[in-house]
Amino acid sequence: MLNRRQMLKSAGGTALGIGAGLAVGARLTAFAAETVTLPFANGDRELVAYPGKRPLIRLTTRPPQLETPFSVYNDGLITPNDAFFVRYHLADIPTEIDPESFRVEVKGKVDKPLSLSLMDLKSRFDAVELVAVHQCSGNSRGFFEPRVGGGQAGNGLMGNARWKGVPLKAVLDKAGVQAGAVQVSFGGLDGPVVPDTPDFAKALDIDHARDGEVMLAYEMNGAELPWLNGYPLRLVVPGFYGTYWVKHLNEITVLDKPFQSFWMDTAYRIPANACACTEPGKAPTATVPINRFDVRSFITSVQDGAKLKAGELALRGIAFDGGYGVSDVEVSADGGKSWQAASLGEDLGKYSFREWKMTIPLQKGAHTLMVRAVNRIGQSQPMEPLWNPAGYMRNVVEHTRIVAA
Repeated sequence: MLNRRQMLKSAGGTALGIGAGLAVGARLTAFAAETVTLPFANGDRELVAYPGKRPLIRLTTRPPQLETPFSVYNDGLITPNDAFFVRYHLADIPTEIDPESFRVEVKGKVDKPLSLSLMDLKSRFDAVELVAVHQCSGNSRGFFEPRVGGGQAGNGLMGNARWKGVPLKAVLDKAGVQAGAVQVSFGGLDGPVVPDTPDFAKALDIDHARDGEVMLAYEMNGAELPWLNGYPLRLVVPGFYGTYWVKHLNEITVLDKPFQSFWMDTAYRIPANACACTEPGKAPTATVPINRFDVRSFITSVQDGAKLKAGELALRGIAFDGGYGVSDVEVSADGGKSWQAASLGEDLGKYSFREWKMTIPLQKGAHTLMVRAVNRIGQSQPMEPLWNPAGYMRNVVEHTRIVAA
């Protein structure tokens, strides 16, 4: 049962003034567990427990941006709700929501505008579930060389969850999309602190919005959405970067012309070429909105710099892409000179993390372990990192350096 009113609270039970211009960090300093160092310049970060979260890596305070410690990804394919990363663009985030009075409005070029409650979504539409990776566009930005502006994150601005909700297509069909519709825009309850800051809103082309996979999600891993991950409703756009996954979703507008906003026309743009890259230090000649994930893979069972015992070494990790599905994973134990096929684990769907495993003989000495994935249409990962001015879409083959004794 939903409570009459739910509030974002600290572990001590007091409401947090995150959206009222108060510094959340001042109230949460007591919950800082320790400091970690991410493996790049100025990488020292605090581990801080925010409401509903275990200690996560704090990147910024206003708005809260929290990175998942990488060790979490070795615990299983599904990222627990309390370990899932947090990314906001604007600091005025909601701290109190009445789930009974909450509504999501569907308007614009529709035959019948709708105002839907959570109960409407759960009772008037068939629920669907989908396992999908949610990944920030700037995941791994801290590794870019030369460095770029923006949040300097490690590899932990990603997570894999089982989402439950209603297909956006079903809601749009209920409203009746009119002829001539070209896009659908989405807004949430978070907003800017000062009036001159553009409110956060995103848009999808009409065919994408109606593909049957884009979802209005109200559950995550069998529980209601965590507050800091969009309670009580968020957009889930499988295979696309997290900028489109609007949190605290309360407004859906069908448009007969392309949506114009800072967050579509200026921010979250990538070079308009096949690699979404430019020569380091150079601006692109043309850009397009960021869209689908590239292929990525990681070793999760061994950390870079680890000192291990010589002998048989059991490796495991994860791989994923933007929705074609991972077909092959290869591992190198000699810095890329030779590669061997790893075995793939359970397939939770084409948008999910895919586990891989391999056992290798480990001789005494220094070794560079590498992993690369291939998806079902033959896309793989570059051996050298690609660069763009915004620090988006890193998917280079990662190096894990170890010493065996």
